[in-house]
Amino acid sequence: MTDVKPPQKDAYSSILEAIDVGIYRPGDRLVESDLADRFGMSRTPIREALQRLETQSLLARDGRSLIVASLDHNQMAELYVVRTELEGLAARLAARHATEEEVQVLRDMVEEDQAFLNDPSVLARANRRFHKQIHLASHNRFLVQQLDLVHRSMALMATTSLAAEGRGEIALAEHQAIVNAIADRDEDAAYKALRDHISVAFVTRLKLDSMAQETD
Repeated sequence: MTDVKPPQKDAYSSILEAIDVGIYRPGDRLVESDLADRFGMSRTPIREALQRLETQSLLARDGRSLIVASLDHNQMAELYVVRTELEGLAARLAARHATEEEVQVLRDMVEEDQAFLNDPSVLARANRRFHKQIHLASHNRFLVQQLDLVHRSMALMATTSLAAEGRGEIALAEHQAIVNAIADRDEDAAYKALRDHISVAFVTRLKLDSMAQETD
């Protein structure tokens, strides 16, 4: 019996994931030859992926080089406005459509993520999985697609709000409130709980950015 190998990621997905997990940060230069070596691919698919990412504004031009884009204050504020509404809608629809199994997965995530409180980078990845699960539980493919676009842009922020002291514990408590509302099939409460969660995260990020500017 032959082993079944998982499908190899394409160049676009590989670069996008590397940005998402912080291998490449805002301002980092992306070089075709380096990326081809890292991902074991020829330069042609790498070049096509870079062009696609530039079109999506995830990469920017710095002279002749391509760098990972960054968000200014206004862009970040605009992104959070959209994210808040879409995430709230996802929670509302999850309260309406989520199966009992999907609710249980969300409960398990909140419990398991307690183990990551001392590691903001791991907790940030767990946080993305939690939100993605809510998106899927909305059972609305078009909403999921739009939220995927939003979360790609979130990767352009240099830090995670979960790095703030005490934010991890608060965020998980907020996650629990969201799950409770979804489990209770309370659409309004789920919508409000997730909107409030994103609002607090935005305030935390603004404070982090303000402190970073003071130390520059």
